[in-house]
Amino acid sequence: PALAGAFGALFLGVLMRALQPWPLKFLLDTVILPTPEAVAPAWWTRLTPMEMVAAASIAYLLILGIRSVCLYYEKVGFAVVGNRVLTRVRADLFRHIQGLSLSFHNRARSGDLLVRVMGDIGMLKQISVTALMPLIGNVLVLTLMTGLMLWLNWKLALVVLVSAPLYWIPTLRFGKRIRNVSREQRKREGRMAAGTMEMIGSMQTVQTLGLEDAFAEKFTRDDRKSLREGVKFRRLLAKLRGTVQLMTGVSTAAVLFFGTWLVLEGELTAGGLLVFLSYLRAAFKPLANFTKYSGRVAKASAASDRVIDLFEREPDVRDLPDAVEAPKFRGAVRFEGVHFSHVDGHEILREVDVDIPAGSLVLVTGESGAGKSSLLELIPRLHDPDVGRVTIDDEDIRAYTLRSLRRQVGFVMQDTMLFAISIRDNIALACPDASDEAVEAAARLAAAHDFIMAQPEGYETLVGERGVTLSVGQRQRIAVARAALADSRILILDEPTTGLDDDNASAVLDALLRATGDRTSFLITHEPERIPKADLHLHVENG
Repeated sequence: PALAGAFGALFLGVLMRALQPWPLKFLLDTVILPTPEAVAPAWWTRLTPMEMVAAASIAYLLILGIRSVCLYYEKVGFAVVGNRVLTRVRADLFRHIQGLSLSFHNRARSGDLLVRVMGDIGMLKQISVTALMPLIGNVLVLTLMTGLMLWLNWKLALVVLVSAPLYWIPTLRFGKRIRNVSREQRKREGRMAAGTMEMIGSMQTVQTLGLEDAFAEKFTRDDRKSLREGVKFRRLLAKLRGTVQLMTGVSTAAVLFFGTWLVLEGELTAGGLLVFLSYLRAAFKPLANFTKYSGRVAKASAASDRVIDLFEREPDVRDLPDAVEAPKFRGAVRFEGVHFSHVDGHEILREVDVDIPAGSLVLVTGESGAGKSSLLELIPRLHDPDVGRVTIDDEDIRAYTLRSLRRQVGFVMQDTMLFAISIRDNIALACPDASDEAVEAAARLAAAHDFIMAQPEGYETLVGERGVTLSVGQRQRIAVARAALADSRILILDEPTTGLDDDNASAVLDALLRATGDRTSFLITHEPERIPKADLHLHVENG
């Protein structure tokens, strides 16, 4: 409805623009410079000169008023449509990025992705309202005005049509160069944003190693390159606008010269020439708008390329067409002839055959890079094996939807991620509907309740970004509480005591052992002697 209303206002506005010069034409031909060739309605000729002036003035104001109202609804309608559509596109893109595989995210730079989601979509929203949608109206205006000029005087219209192709010469000459510069500028801005986010996310390392000057110099170099590209972009745009303005002046001068000659020869009235020049000006305005917005359209083109590039990327791991919701697992896990390689072709795992009974506590050890984490990441399908399969309760996990599978697999990582929300909400992330009593019970199980209550606002205390306001041990115990609260039958613990002192490590391990309960639990560790009660010990060596 908003789009239909905007186009209705657009069409009516174009009609008013076509009618706008006619009151002046009648006034010029019948009052100011009356000529026998003048054509006017019969009712007009019965009016006195001052009545004609009053009628022409009222008609002119009425046309302008309707046109102003149409312009308002046209702009608002297009703005509503553009923002609604691209808000949905941004949400779809955000969801699509979340669904891309870890292999993509391991290579992608988060700053560049942020620029695409926020900056590129934002630019498309702006351009769609200010340029792309009005371009449709400009095409309509150009078509209508060309038809009216042919109807008024085909000889003068021919002068305009002969000069029209000259407009496309500078457009084609400069347009491609402007688009190329815009694309390079957007790429550079994405790289700058990525570098900036990396620096901000590693501020402690930057300051402790004294890298401030090095990062500042690199940012300054990139910023200067972006500045040069921006100047080049503006220079090309100025050349395009200047050339088109010159072409417009040449065409207008030719029409003015030839039209005056037709008036003197009696083939055209002065009012007719005024109307023709008005239509000519209205026809040139879309061309001027095209050059005016060509820079924005070029940037929108570059932004849309970057957005489409993301949409066209397919996840390596996805739901199969016949995937079903996973039932409640018992937790028996089996690896059958599993081989796995990363995207570079380097084989990480080979000939893995392991049978883990439900409810087992499994230690996973091995040298760094041996494939321990890769092995366990196959269970929630963060990756799929190249050969072989992984089953849970004797069913291939690829038969289930990703969401229902991952809902029953809990994770506690060595680098625990907490979000800048309250402690309670961080614990309840995997179970948003959990009651306060359930959250507190999970925190007590993870030996986290006491230190949480010592915080300024208890469970409602906001933690800093990535949980920096808490110690590593505290973050780990909150992660354990989160895993304990989730209704997951399989628990994966990836070196959760790394970087902790003996006291904190013991506290976290005790909490983990309580949280495992009757779940099938995998614990990656370099200190197996800390876990005397394991049911199975898997040692991974060279895959």
